[in-house]
Amino acid sequence: MPAEWENHEAVWLSWPCDPATFPDRMEKVEETYLTIIGSLCGGERVNLLVRDGGMRDRVERLLGGAGIVAGDITFHLYDYGDVWFRDYGPTFLVNRKDKRLAMVDWIFNAWGGKYEALLRDTNLPGFINRSLNITSFTPGIVLEGGSIDVNGMGTLLTTEECLLNRNRNPELTRGDIERFLRDYLGVSEIIWLRRGIAGDDTDGHVDDIARFVNPTTVLCAYEEDETDENYGALRENYEILLGARDQEGRRLEVKKLPMPGRIGSHDQRLPASYVNFYIGNESVLVPTFECAKDGEALNIIGNAFPDRRVVGIDCRDLIYGFGAIHCITQQQPAL
Repeated sequence: MPAEWENHEAVWLSWPCDPATFPDRMEKVEETYLTIIGSLCGGERVNLLVRDGGMRDRVERLLGGAGIVAGDITFHLYDYGDVWFRDYGPTFLVNRKDKRLAMVDWIFNAWGGKYEALLRDTNLPGFINRSLNITSFTPGIVLEGGSIDVNGMGTLLTTEECLLNRNRNPELTRGDIERFLRDYLGVSEIIWLRRGIAGDDTDGHVDDIARFVNPTTVLCAYEEDETDENYGALRENYEILLGARDQEGRRLEVKKLPMPGRIGSHDQRLPASYVNFYIGNESVLVPTFECAKDGEALNIIGNAFPDRRVVGIDCRDLIYGFGAIHCITQQQPAL
């Protein structure tokens, strides 16, 4: 599995379609998608899923109205349930020696069976494979793309809260899961963080808490406010990373990335995190939330990617679906 900053052939997304996911804000979320797609076009091809021809026609009109060139976008018609392509889509692999693309078709069980209507999205990788006609590996276990992050050299980040959760693969031990990760993703070193952030219905996806930005550097979400409910979990993850080593036995460089603070109502906290950025060929798209920490987060991420444009994307509406930019995207590596 290549690192996300390696060159992409394309990025995959699914157009928002379920008003239950984004109550009273579907049009605003569509505007967010237009901003995301417009920021990616020109740097990599956009493969966009739409449910049917009528949706495709409408989206084409919206794209045209936003000044986005349709030639950079390939539409794929498929009856998907929701937008979280990172989690139900395939994980792409490359054979660098033979310059071949392949994919892993995991089982998607809607984050431990939380959303029965979305269980059908587990069939999406098969549809993608019929389009690309590449080798597909089927481990036969539950795993979501947002639960893993790699440096492309052999080290993988994940969390115990998610991959060891009994609502995923109750028959598997930690050692079993590590063997699947090594066999199907080509990694040799696995760093286990503990827990994710409050409000995350995925049971602790790592793409909200820690991400590689080069082979030896990790940006780690960190909450400075000791009264915040994320403080303890994020501090523990940070300390684990400070003691972790990569595939060569080297210590990682770990940099703190601030949290935006509480986003959402008193009754329901939303899983807002700047770590949920997407690394494109020419730009890095970073979720922002119109709060005091936005600028600091953009500067830190910008320093990590001096050769790319860093684009802040207002995700105050998108986050109401419990995910942000990384959750809705999946990179397809170039050969």
